Amino acid sequence: MAASRMRSTLRMTHLLGLAARNVMRNTARSILSLAAIAAGVAGLMLSGGFVNDLIFQLGEALIHSQSGHVQIGRSGFFASGSRAPGRYLITPEDMAHLAPEKLPNVVDAMRRVGLSGLLSNGRSNYPIVGEGIEPDKEAKLGTYMVLAEGRALTSQDRYGALVGAGVARAMGLKTGSTFSVVAPTVDEAMNTVDLEVVGVFHSFSKDYDDRTIKVSLQTAQELIDTKGANVIVLLLDETRHTTRVARSLQERARALDLEVRTWDWLNDFYWKAVALYDRQFGVLRLIILLMVVLAVAGAINVGVLERAGEFGTMRALGNRSADVVQLVLAEGALMGVLGALLGLLIGWAAAWGLSTLGIPMPPPPNSNLEYVARIRLYPGLVFSAAGIGILATVAASAVPAIRVARIPIAEALRRLV
Repeated sequence: MAASRMRSTLRMTHLLGLAARNVMRNTARSILSLAAIAAGVAGLMLSGGFVNDLIFQLGEALIHSQSGHVQIGRSGFFASGSRAPGRYLITPEDMAHLAPEKLPNVVDAMRRVGLSGLLSNGRSNYPIVGEGIEPDKEAKLGTYMVLAEGRALTSQDRYGALVGAGVARAMGLKTGSTFSVVAPTVDEAMNTVDLEVVGVFHSFSKDYDDRTIKVSLQTAQELIDTKGANVIVLLLDETRHTTRVARSLQERARALDLEVRTWDWLNDFYWKAVALYDRQFGVLRLIILLMVVLAVAGAINVGVLERAGEFGTMRALGNRSADVVQLVLAEGALMGVLGALLGLLIGWAAAWGLSTLGIPMPPPPNSNLEYVARIRLYPGLVFSAAGIGILATVAASAVPAIRVARIPIAEALRRLV
């Protein structure tokens, strides 16, 4: 067994040595092939890193402008609570029993009250969705919220309001404007409150900005006549801890007739966008794979057919056709590895440079906010790009290897003349 393994190792070493010498025989051709492979690998890294950054920034924008990392609500609230938020309230006692702020990786826990009603500026009415928030805590969460004018809401703004840019535009509101909101209480009576605009905001979602106002939690509770909240929103130190924190809350929440939802469950738009980007990147990978195969195949095919006489001599001396195929594939694999390594270096350098400079991007669909994109690499993407480069080169070597191995020995030897 040991002797067989030793022979196999020596044979592989000899094969790789021959392949290395053959790769270097035609320097110009090898350089062109290496350039094509490296360009393909670097292109995969850069395009994949760009898509990864789009997905990452989309998730962070949704978390830090709307949903937070985790939300906890009364059972049934996330399915139908938007139509009657007053029926799905979390009491202060529930909040104390749950104590989510004491969990590891939880930076803060904040309460929100939802309401829906009509905003009136004295001349016309406009349907809105309101959020009662704890302003000081929400300031830590809302890092992707951009103020178009005015300032952020504070705990001292008892009757102040932040209004979405779409609401402000539709109703002609600006900082200092006053308006009233009429909304149903938890007992289905109607109540009203007068508010003053302290700021106008843009979030990642245009639809959200077109219908949302934010007021202090106390003001919202006064308007709908309750001391409860609809959801508890958790801000974590890192997004990657979301699933673990949500699972650790499940049992305690279930005992209180509450349910836990993560940010990606709450934002189905995120998964639709991810699926779209995955399909687009999949097509791009296929195109780059075909480009590398076509670019390298021509050079390998010419080089292999030029050496048909050498391969005929190998077979005349007792080597099998399979040995010829293995040698050509080894040359292709070696070329692929060298090209992939060069591509990784070029891709990493380009990713670092582009990320340092930043790539200014226009607002995505359904958004008003421009952003700066970067190239976000991760190990899976890097290994995938290198693997595709190597696979493409080996695939490009397979057809000429089989063709030259099938040439009759006598015909192959005549090509030596």
